[in-house]
Amino acid sequence: MRLPVCTKTFLCYFIFGRRHTLPASEFRSLSPEDAISVFEIEREAFISVSGECPLHLDEVRHFLTLCPELSLGWFEGGRLVAFIIGSLWDQERLTMDALTLHKPHGATVHIHVLAVHRTFRQQGKGSILMWRYLQYLRCLPYVRRAVLMCEDFLVPFYQKSGFKALGPAEITVGPLNFIEMFYLVRGHAFMRRNSGC
Repeated sequence: MRLPVCTKTFLCYFIFGRRHTLPASEFRSLSPEDAISVFEIEREAFISVSGECPLHLDEVRHFLTLCPELSLGWFEGGRLVAFIIGSLWDQERLTMDALTLHKPHGATVHIHVLAVHRTFRQQGKGSILMWRYLQYLRCLPYVRRAVLMCEDFLVPFYQKSGFKALGPAEITVGPLNFIEMFYLVRGHAFMRRNSGC
């Protein structure tokens, strides 16, 4: 019996274990159980570049316990490949307290860290994750804006996502200086009404 070409192709891939499908992607809030995976990606991404981690393991656990809804992880095939961790803040500008505190009644999301696993970099995943995160923030009625601080060389990356520079951050870490940036989330009522939020 002759098999159709498409059946032969399927059998060949099935027998030899070759799959030509994209890995299943999942976006979800992180939990304290994800803390070690988060910290490993963060440590590798930041220590090699700046020598400092934005969040230490206990701080990662702290924020994922207090405000997991302000985090977003990108998983492929069950493996964490990129993430964002945020918390609420209640002042116009970031201060040293913003590095460790979550202000539950704040209207500003402080984005502490965005990191991508080294084997998934240079694929646009950071930009895609930030876009999804900002879309998600638009669904939260209490959020008015997002803020972050970054080194000079990252300013163009965040500007492409719609962030605007506020100027030099008041916070320094060792010899590192940062630029504080913001993104207005409020004023997107039309988008909220039509986004399924």
